[in-house]
Amino acid sequence: MWEEYPPTLRISKKNRFSERESMRIIVANDDGFYSPGIYALAEAASRFGEVLIMAPDGEQSAMSHAITIQRPLNYRPIKLDRFEAYRVNGTPADCVALGLYHWGGADLILSGINLGSNLGHDVWHSGTVAAAKQATFFGVRAAAFSLDLNGDEPDYEALRPHVEAAIRELLEADRPMLVNINFPQNPQGILWTHQSVRAYNGQIMESEDPRGRKHFWFGVVPLTNPEEGSDRWAVEHNYVSMTPLRSDLTDEEWLRKLRR
Repeated sequence: MWEEYPPTLRISKKNRFSERESMRIIVANDDGFYSPGIYALAEAASRFGEVLIMAPDGEQSAMSHAITIQRPLNYRPIKLDRFEAYRVNGTPADCVALGLYHWGGADLILSGINLGSNLGHDVWHSGTVAAAKQATFFGVRAAAFSLDLNGDEPDYEALRPHVEAAIRELLEADRPMLVNINFPQNPQGILWTHQSVRAYNGQIMESEDPRGRKHFWFGVVPLTNPEEGSDRWAVEHNYVSMTPLRSDLTDEEWLRKLRR
């Protein structure tokens, strides 16, 4: 259902956090420390507590849940306005693990804001979602934030109240441990949604570089329209989509059939 944005976080005995308490929030991403999206998310998160930024030192899009095990990791401080911030020579999931190590824990992990949506099947290969998922492996509540792009430069200042509203929604009592959040360009409200599952026609597109050498791009074309109530449907209708996710991928329906 459509929800009005509350002006302040509702505080009750059931709430785990309030704006008067000092939360510790780690912000990560997969676009790298240079992305304006991570600063925008850190700015919004600072309304709710102390913020630590841990970001890859280079582009890590579509890395999914890769972790670094064949070489040592390091993280170095970077200047990012007023925030304590570090650049990591690893993946988005590495950033979250190192951030939790550096601080000795945290209350909330936020990943993003990704330059581009992470809807439907995208959650399988998204580094942004993987960073949030990594947090839940450590028992920390987390959310991934992504912005649908239309070719224009994102207006993060206009988006900020909607990001803050989504964070407030996360901090209400009895909320999921892992949430995938996607913003349209001009949000009109918030919807709790399910993941859009559609059939795709996979395409390999062949081309040539200036020297005549072949190279290939992978692309997909959706074969079905998104169903109402799904994440993709919500964003297409200018709603902020908030989709609860889980780490257990077991197909319970098939498991019940096979155990008969």
